[in-house]
Amino acid sequence: MRLLLRVAAIVLLAAVTVPGYGANGGSGVVVLEVADAIGPATSDYLRRGIESAAERDAELVVIVLDTPGGLDSSMRDIIKAILASPVPVATFVYPSGSRAASAGTYILYASHIAAMAPATNLGAATPVPIGGGPGSGPDKPGEETDDDAAPDPGSAQKRKAINDAIAYIRSLAELRDRNAEWAETAVSKGESLSAEAALELGVIEVISNDIPGLLEAIDGRTVTTEFGPVTLATAGLTIERQLPDWRTRLLSVITNPSIAYLLLLVGIYGLIFEGYNPGAIVPGVVGAICLLLAAYALQLLPVNYAGLALIALGVVLMIAELFAPSFGALGIGGVIAFVIGSVILIDTDVPGFSISLSLIFSMALAGGLLVFAILAVAIRARRAPVVTGREEMIGDIGEARTDIAETGSVWVHSELWNARAATPLQAGEKVRVLDLDGLTLVVERYNEEG
Repeated sequence: MRLLLRVAAIVLLAAVTVPGYGANGGSGVVVLEVADAIGPATSDYLRRGIESAAERDAELVVIVLDTPGGLDSSMRDIIKAILASPVPVATFVYPSGSRAASAGTYILYASHIAAMAPATNLGAATPVPIGGGPGSGPDKPGEETDDDAAPDPGSAQKRKAINDAIAYIRSLAELRDRNAEWAETAVSKGESLSAEAALELGVIEVISNDIPGLLEAIDGRTVTTEFGPVTLATAGLTIERQLPDWRTRLLSVITNPSIAYLLLLVGIYGLIFEGYNPGAIVPGVVGAICLLLAAYALQLLPVNYAGLALIALGVVLMIAELFAPSFGALGIGGVIAFVIGSVILIDTDVPGFSISLSLIFSMALAGGLLVFAILAVAIRARRAPVVTGREEMIGDIGEARTDIAETGSVWVHSELWNARAATPLQAGEKVRVLDLDGLTLVVERYNEEG
């Protein structure tokens, strides 16, 4: 519920957040800050920031970077925006202690200026297996997070992914006249470099303690954009930090796999409850909104559709247990399918792009408790005495309303019944029901003394 409230709060605050892109004109330096894994929200933020800087005729875009890696598709979108930018882009690994691992290394190589602060590092750009298991297929080039990981060249699929990543980063190195041999090593062997070593090997151009120092260091340098050479005049320029706006922050929230997963479940359950309670309205409205948000978020993420199908199957089986009790067969099967589907739903090992196991097991526990509650009710119902039908009538005590020689009337269960008796009975006598013959009760005199 707190996650849903967070999403709603971001939407409601849309009108009072940071001014939109392009709100201010004039030349200067635009600073964009990334301090997380590279994902759809990061890609949207950087691409629109670069476009905004071009519209405002900025002198330079500085991407302040600290990332463990990220999604390949998002990384490539960012690199395409950098390569197509008429405004030079400097990527600055800052502050000290930051890193540009994996996807960050590719972005650094693609930038017109590559800079680092002291005590930072880059590298470890080896593709890693999807799901993290040995022998499984490789992930995309940007999806590497373990600085010490070395590739296993055993499978042809993995070799193809590594060769593709090597060719990609070499092309970026050659475009920017940087060290292509080390770039290949960063992919093939997962090596990393400190800032000082990177400067010495020609991987970066500048080491600086802060952004003003970086602007002084690169002043007068000539870089080549898609539109031709540009000589930088950056000393003393105004620095404008462009923070993520409401759209980027909303995208960041809903593309968090745990939140997208929660939205998916709320959407499914909301529509199911609306279907079984037509006219409730609120579950249907909330469910539809959450399901659409989840669909939008999941199409931006590396989703395993087998996992999605298993989650849907698990929910359907658990709901089916409510309406067709199978003494646990449907419900337990649903919980198992739900857990397996949830674990394999997101098809990557990139930090920040996996579903929290605690959330998965919390949802599975809730489903399991529902199943066991249904089982308890079903077992209690089987053991409860019969309260309707023929079996419930036999043994009941009533009262003769007429004299009964062979047939007459008796009052049983607040109803008037036809009755017959083997011995004559008088009106007002207590009777016990022995049997039910069609719509006629077979009764006898009831002796209260036993």
